[in-house]
Amino acid sequence: MESSFGLLLVLLTLTIIHIVQAQDQQGFISLDCGLPPNETSPYKENRTGLLFSSDATFIQSGKTGRVQANQERKFLKPYRTLRYFPEGIRNCYNLSVFKERKYLIRAYFLYGNYDGQNTAPVFDLYLGPNLWAKIDLQDENGTWEEILHIPTSNSLQICLVKTGMATPLISSLVIRPMRTGRYTTESGSLKTYKRFYFNKSGSGLLYSKDVYDRIWMPRFEDEWTQISTALRVYNKNGYDPPDDALKNAATPTNASAPLTIEWVSENLDDQYYFYAHYAEIQDLQANDTREFNFLLNGQKLYMPSPEVPKKLRLTTFEGMSPITCNGWECNLQLIRTKRSTLPPLLNALEVYTVIQFPQLETDESDVVAMKNISASYGLSRINWQGDPCFPEQLRWDALDCSNTNISTPPRITSLNLSSSRLNGTIATAIQSLTQLETLDLSNNNLTGGVPEFLGKMKSLSVINLSGNNLNGSIPQALRKKRLKLYLEGNPRLIKRPKEKIPVAIVASVPVAIVASVVIVVIFLVLRKRKSTIVQGIPLPPRTSTENDSSFANKKSKRFTYSEVVQMTNDFQRVLGKGGFGMVYHGTVKGSEQVAVKVSQLSTQGYKQFKAEVDLLLRVHHTNLVSLVGYCHEGNHLALIYEFLPNGDLKQHLSGKGGKSIINWSTRLRIALEAALGPY
Repeated sequence: MESSFGLLLVLLTLTIIHIVQAQDQQGFISLDCGLPPNETSPYKENRTGLLFSSDATFIQSGKTGRVQANQERKFLKPYRTLRYFPEGIRNCYNLSVFKERKYLIRAYFLYGNYDGQNTAPVFDLYLGPNLWAKIDLQDENGTWEEILHIPTSNSLQICLVKTGMATPLISSLVIRPMRTGRYTTESGSLKTYKRFYFNKSGSGLLYSKDVYDRIWMPRFEDEWTQISTALRVYNKNGYDPPDDALKNAATPTNASAPLTIEWVSENLDDQYYFYAHYAEIQDLQANDTREFNFLLNGQKLYMPSPEVPKKLRLTTFEGMSPITCNGWECNLQLIRTKRSTLPPLLNALEVYTVIQFPQLETDESDVVAMKNISASYGLSRINWQGDPCFPEQLRWDALDCSNTNISTPPRITSLNLSSSRLNGTIATAIQSLTQLETLDLSNNNLTGGVPEFLGKMKSLSVINLSGNNLNGSIPQALRKKRLKLYLEGNPRLIKRPKEKIPVAIVASVPVAIVASVVIVVIFLVLRKRKSTIVQGIPLPPRTSTENDSSFANKKSKRFTYSEVVQMTNDFQRVLGKGGFGMVYHGTVKGSEQVAVKVSQLSTQGYKQFKAEVDLLLRVHHTNLVSLVGYCHEGNHLALIYEFLPNGDLKQHLSGKGGKSIINWSTRLRIALEAALGPY
């Protein structure tokens, strides 16, 4: 930047700026970096009227310093203190902004020999994951960087990155919202290169002269003539340069010569946007005409007709596409037309270079999730600042990210918080990392259950929860998911709960009997290896419809009919229909849910009733519905089963009724385990 920071501050210090109390600072962020907490914050800066606050709440790290006492009086108050960063590679400010809103962002850096070492630092300045500028304070005591930028998220991260042994520092940071629809580009952001107004004896203009707090420096050349007016120039065209910048203008002293402004490119391939502000501030005679064209390095810039300044009304020439200088030197000329009787004039000029920020920020939802995870566990890692994924050499530890496509925001794919002294439950914010493939929370002190949401994260393929103090059982959604799950070292965690295939009592008796017979047959076939005689299941002969000897020793599971009426609430809720009667919902002991199959006594019904009772009283297995009890009183028959609410076996075998289909490997495992189980 052509104007040095020291010259700027000297000019500003010598300038007495009239403060317009009606100026609005809404949306302004003005940080006095390193302002000690015991000093007033916010405070009004006397010369500008801007309200400056301490930066302490906007950054997690750094130490505070102050320029040497003999230098303090040279600088305005916001530049006398500073924050420096002896620890960590990247230290970042986190500022809340509005996504897609254009902002002016300006950072000041003043060494001031705060450390008494007389060794000014060199370091990098980043905007999110992208390099903004290299800060070199070795050749000059101070400098500043300014851009016009549109954030792609609601968080703006401005980072100082150590590049050697020197300690980065910052003196002040300001953010100013700009008017929409102005300073537009085809791509990229705009880095301030020059901002001049043309006055022989002027001084720096900033807030409150400029409503956006842009800094305007005076410039004038020997071959120019200054013209002025005491009248106000109407300047409300969205660019709104200061009134004082428009009350004066430069014209070539030789009326036939062009008005020429030159600058030298920092890089051969730099692209520029410039904004030329002009207004007629002279009283023209009836036969006077002022019109001119813009040329850059001899090439006429596109315009439908020559420029004709309006009387006391601002016009801004703006390029719609970036321009290059085709060499190191840039030569902007305003050349009068043949019919013009007066030379060209120019009141103010802004020149910007295009700066590209190609690397997209990490997906905003992932960033928010990581902040919530950090807050949940009280993590305070020095390198967890700035963008989590980029640049790659500054990626947060414990993370891996996707980076296959530069046009797509990076996503977090791996989170490793092993041995991080985590306490509490597994943070719910983890589920917001929707592209997470690997999660390692091992060797911490996590408590509570394994959350259901882990089984619903579609990309997750590896989970390591070993070495914690988790309890309860593994959620069904997680057990069904095909992934690598590590659970060792959780003594209170039920890793292999007894699984029950949901067989509701609403199933018909043929289905229930077939299922039972299949289980028993498999059991008998396997037992055949130990015996040459296949023993049948003896069913004692029926001696009476009133008194069955086969039930004589099972009174502990026998209920009276009145108890059946009571447990079903007088047969209020029907679950379905079985082979020998209706099935009702009931409760035992006021809380245990049961299914009650009821029938009037008949020869066929009694046979089915007796077969089910004897079979289920003898055979016990986790995959076979349990018999709670029965009722055999007079003409009343009832079977009381445990209640399984998830549908019957037929539905899960066929997938009907919206139930999940049991796969063949599960079917075979159930059959084998049932055959090998106790009875």
